[in-house]
Amino acid sequence: MTTSSIRTRRVPTKRLTVQIDEVRDEGEPVVFVHGNVSSSAFWRTTLPLLPERYRPIAPDLRGFGGTEPLPIDATRGLRDHVDDLAALLAALGIDRVHLVGWSMGGGVVLQYLRDHPATVRSVTLVNPVSPYGFGGTHGPDGTLNSEDGAGSGGGTANPEFVARLAKGDRSEDSALSPRSVLATCYVKPPLRPEHEDEYVTSMLTTRTGDDHYPGDSVASPAWPGVAPGTRGVLNCLSPLRFRLDDLHLIDPKPPVLWIRGEDDVIVSDTSMFDLAHLGSIGAVPGWDGTLAQPMVAQTRHVLDRYAAEGGTVREVAVPGAGHAVHLERPEVFGAALLEVLSA
Repeated sequence: MTTSSIRTRRVPTKRLTVQIDEVRDEGEPVVFVHGNVSSSAFWRTTLPLLPERYRPIAPDLRGFGGTEPLPIDATRGLRDHVDDLAALLAALGIDRVHLVGWSMGGGVVLQYLRDHPATVRSVTLVNPVSPYGFGGTHGPDGTLNSEDGAGSGGGTANPEFVARLAKGDRSEDSALSPRSVLATCYVKPPLRPEHEDEYVTSMLTTRTGDDHYPGDSVASPAWPGVAPGTRGVLNCLSPLRFRLDDLHLIDPKPPVLWIRGEDDVIVSDTSMFDLAHLGSIGAVPGWDGTLAQPMVAQTRHVLDRYAAEGGTVREVAVPGAGHAVHLERPEVFGAALLEVLSA
């Protein structure tokens, strides 16, 4: 089966109209949730690989792809996306589901699990954002660097990258063009994805501005001088808004697969997107010694607690792969996914 077998349609729900990619109408539902600055297109080579026992579905989150671009209330963390997903599943008549989340989508999936544990058959996390958000924390338990969340949120995005997204730049004439970021950060060089043009197109569907990407921000007296606002994508990922301290308390506890590329430069203990780490290597001026966020260690801390309370967790670290392990090592990813789906 090839990507030509994928159907795309728009589904009205009680919250908004959601665009989805799907393959068939029958089978155990498996929902694939994409990451930031992307869309369901990043799952199009994965969906056809699932056996007929499963019904793969990949929605576009609000503000990405073809889904209705309603504003994002960041004060709710990732719950706008979680509630959108719940509304989609209700519209499709689905009551229990396997969830697969990549990057920011991993955070959406974890929050969904936290809020609706009885409806989840299994969880697969693909290079997921830390359960303590993105930026602004230190230590495995996600201790805030500053009470106002400084170092996270909408003000941490690179303005040139945002501007190039907004104007639909498809070039490779800057390290900050979407195509260059895809080639150097989404995957590990020298790999160039087979469907690169489609992925660039997907990235360019990202709505920009205060209500979407990157979101608004406020000044902070703490380094690096910016703290999260209340609207948009990066603010809903701030540790002030998204924080899962109690995941280990949910019941029931479906099995969790955590699969990641070992050479990921986005979600990492030394992330090239974390201003504190960039400051420590001299790439951001005025660094005051603020500690970098150990993103992988934080995820391991939360999942270890989940396992200690009776959950089943499997971690698969893939050598030589970056942030999009499902594109870079599809055979390894597919085998691990099928194992947790059939657990």
